[in-house]
Amino acid sequence: MLINKEKSALLVIDVQAKLLPGVHESEQLVKGCRWLMELAQLVGVPVLGSEQYPQGVGPTTDELKKLLPADDFIGKTYFSCADSPECSARIDAMDREEIIICGMEAHACVMQSALRLLEQGKKVYVVADAISARNPVDTEYAIARMRDEGVKIVTREMVGFEWMMRSDVPEFRDFSMKFLR
Repeated sequence: MLINKEKSALLVIDVQAKLLPGVHESEQLVKGCRWLMELAQLVGVPVLGSEQYPQGVGPTTDELKKLLPADDFIGKTYFSCADSPECSARIDAMDREEIIICGMEAHACVMQSALRLLEQGKKVYVVADAISARNPVDTEYAIARMRDEGVKIVTREMVGFEWMMRSDVPEFRDFSMKFLR
């Protein structure tokens, strides 16, 4: 089944500045998350961010933080966004059945969120070129495990083209000019 922008929300998990230096290909991760966030805003898909224990770890990197209002980043101590009461309540309030996930770390907060949301009956899509971890092996095995459990593994462009659905919509020109370079 294809991703539908009317039914989906984007969840950006724990892309916190203090953690980024140790994350494999962190610049690509931030670029991929920013790409998805900007595209979601272009097509009207709601976006929610999470921050793992922000009091100790600090906030989301400024490059992403500036794209959303501050109250759209939810602090949590659970690794899974679905287990965090505050984050889960915000996900439920978006009233979307498809959750598109990007962020870090692939084998911890991303994977646990994806699997829990799947258990709750959501259709979950993890964007392979917009997740990472400190060790690339952890990302590789997290993707394999999520796929085995029923999470759909996609790429940014797959999400983009499915949100667009057709080339004659007004947003497609912006999509092709800004996002497909």
